[in-house]
Amino acid sequence: MPITEQQLLQILPNAGRNAGVFVPVLNTAMNRYGIVGTARVAAFIAQVGHESGQLRWMREIWGPTAQQAGYEWRSDLGNTVKGDGSKYRGRGLIQVTGRANYAACGEDLGLDLINKPELLELPQHAAISAAWFWSIKGLNTLADEGEFVKITRRINGGVYGLADRQALYEKALKVLA
Repeated sequence: MPITEQQLLQILPNAGRNAGVFVPVLNTAMNRYGIVGTARVAAFIAQVGHESGQLRWMREIWGPTAQQAGYEWRSDLGNTVKGDGSKYRGRGLIQVTGRANYAACGEDLGLDLINKPELLELPQHAAISAAWFWSIKGLNTLADEGEFVKITRRINGGVYGLADRQALYEKALKVLA
């Protein structure tokens, strides 16, 4: 059952007008990657809601902070060229980060994200890249098992923002029930 604009706004009230823009592309992306059923959709919407500031940010806000400066030359992210850290900063609803992730995502989705990383800022690509990331990380299985903290760790490497993510998840479970 697809998510409605009303449901999305109940879960992510700060999304405002963006909710209407994202409902169709989220439904398409979730359907393509099997993010269906209350448990999966609630976990997915909560995570993308947190990562994107409730559908308001499609690009990581760049300071650069000390953590962001650390993206430069990170081989685990595939950042091998000077400037890769900033060029391949987090983008999309789940903040795909690093040259290697951009390359893999672009290859799977048929997009030239190495030369046009900003494509992930467009709603349809922001949504589908998030569902792609969700899929390659095996997050449907974790959602089915109710392993929300493990989902958070796979998305951001830790539990940054866990309280907000958890609150969005609990709200989503109620709204979608």
